[in-house]
Amino acid sequence: MIKKRNFKSIVAVGVIALASATLLAACGSKSTSSKDEINWYTPTEILTLDISKNSDHYSALAIGNSESNLLRVDKDGKLQPDLAKKVDVSADGLTYTATLRDGLKYSDGTKITAEDFVYTWQRMVDPATASEYAYLTSDSHLVNAADIIAGKKSVDELGVKAEGNKVIFTLSNPSPQFKSLLSFSNFVPQHKEFVEKAGKQYGTKSDKQIYSGPFKVENWNGTSGSFKLVKNDNYWDAKHVKTKTINIQTVKKPDTAVQMYKQGQLDFANISNTSAIFNSNKKNKDVVTVPEATTAYMTYNETGKVKGLDNLKIRQALNLATDRKGIVEAAVDTGSVPATSLVPTGLEKLPDGTDLSKYVAPGYSYNKEEAAKLFKEGLAEAGLSDLKLTITADSDTPAAKAAVDYIKETWEKALPGLTVEEKFVTFKQRIEDTKNQNFDVALVNWGGDYPEGSTFYGLFTSNSSYNYGKANSSTYDAAYEKAISADALDPTAAANDYKAAEKALYDEAMYNPVYFRFTKGLQNPSIKGLVRNSTGLDVDFTYAYKDK
Repeated sequence: MIKKRNFKSIVAVGVIALASATLLAACGSKSTSSKDEINWYTPTEILTLDISKNSDHYSALAIGNSESNLLRVDKDGKLQPDLAKKVDVSADGLTYTATLRDGLKYSDGTKITAEDFVYTWQRMVDPATASEYAYLTSDSHLVNAADIIAGKKSVDELGVKAEGNKVIFTLSNPSPQFKSLLSFSNFVPQHKEFVEKAGKQYGTKSDKQIYSGPFKVENWNGTSGSFKLVKNDNYWDAKHVKTKTINIQTVKKPDTAVQMYKQGQLDFANISNTSAIFNSNKKNKDVVTVPEATTAYMTYNETGKVKGLDNLKIRQALNLATDRKGIVEAAVDTGSVPATSLVPTGLEKLPDGTDLSKYVAPGYSYNKEEAAKLFKEGLAEAGLSDLKLTITADSDTPAAKAAVDYIKETWEKALPGLTVEEKFVTFKQRIEDTKNQNFDVALVNWGGDYPEGSTFYGLFTSNSSYNYGKANSSTYDAAYEKAISADALDPTAAANDYKAAEKALYDEAMYNPVYFRFTKGLQNPSIKGLVRNSTGLDVDFTYAYKDK
């Protein structure tokens, strides 16, 4: 909620949304779909079914439900055997041996082999693939991964091999996150012959992919806003997959999704996209909490292309001029909270029970006076009399629009000489823009891939594909490397390293944390067996069904 601030456009939108949401609150919520179907949605279209190249949350929903890995996360957040019947880990933590189940097949009847897992890991590190997630292999110390990514060694030297029905991984150093990667959707098996035959078309349409998981994707042409997850009868545990079809469509407007839920056209709708929708629906009996470990933050283009952002004092001033509490109240007053660090609350707890986020927090604050002082000094150092910056954000996220409006108003007020322009593009375009450093400042969200600090702190290493602004800190790199190597098996020591990494982020103003996102939604109470995860595959339909 906005009080005593000149945000007429935001308030007007909120009033309209509130009126709409209030009307929707009176609607019924009986599902019109059959018992054998679940109706779901995404707020933007999926981008790819290429397992190695995917990096977005929504495509992962399709891939994670239509493909399977060696392990799968169960309803209690524990890793359980999936395509592997067991995974053995050596006493020194350097060798993982996965034994496959018998008779595994892809959706087209092709046999799934241990070689398919070797190929998918090799394809991930192959420089020709240009996977943004390749760093996961080197950060987890898979033998020779770093050298292969750098083009110094060939893919057949990677520390993974097939022996009969076993997949054997060799690490150079213990890795606390490695077992989680054995459930991650970017490392599911890929059939080399199919991939090479499809060529550039691989993963661009639903019929240019084969599926190892509980469902297969149908009716996706590469750009369509809808697709189906249809039961895969060749899945090893198909007899326990009760739902025949998951209908998934793109619904870009949050109030439309809520309306469709209440008309029975959807079995879930997020109510945390706007305060109006949230407040009108938070007491609905169908409300569920959606677990997630997501941080919204601003990244600065520090490549030198944007004059001013290469100045430390200017970046520090922008951080100090950021009213995180005000942003939450204006844009995401739906349970989200001001961010205090890169890693969000609830991702990981230390052995003594302390939340990692609380432990590493360096003391971000809102201080207009100090911000103005540093900004003036920074302009002088940079040889500037004023500065114009453009903030890029997702056009298909209402919270992003409201947040950027608020940031513009407060930054310009706190920092004389600063002009802020707004640029809203589709999620797909924003991904491309940030990936190619086509931005000044960008507001992005990052959701953890596994429940350990490196899933966030791996973002800002100097060689990370996700270090969109190309920030570079030897202090940060050293702290992160120590956490994932020397201290990899000591959570407390690793936490100290992450604390040092967070301090480097803070001291060098390498990024700007905004808020930790918390989400609630309306969900059909007849759905049982649905697994929600705060990291990785956030919605797993494998054993989901309607009981009436």
